[in-house]
Amino acid sequence: MFRGCARRKEYWNFVFFTAITDVVLYGVGAGANVPVVRALAPFSQLVTLIPSLAVSVRRLHDTGRSGWWVLFAITLFVGPITLLVFTVSNSKPGRNQYGPNLKESGAVAAYAA
Repeated sequence: MFRGCARRKEYWNFVFFTAITDVVLYGVGAGANVPVVRALAPFSQLVTLIPSLAVSVRRLHDTGRSGWWVLFAITLFVGPITLLVFTVSNSKPGRNQYGPNLKESGAVAAYAA
């Protein structure tokens, strides 16, 4: 789950999907007077916590950085901005210690094998 690399497209598709899901669930929860419905959005965030960490670590691996950089997000202002720059940056060319560059031709098939 935390091994390998994730391309920008995979990472941002995951972020977009979870953000849309959270917005919809918070909207439904805000309009409902039922406590169970209001708990859907926080429960959804709890369920996606580990997959979010995993895709973030794999995205950092794709840029040639250690997954431990995810912990830098707990610092105020500087950490989240730095991680945003890392996640939007291009993949490290060639193979790195975490696996092949998935953007290069044939790397996806070789990595899947």
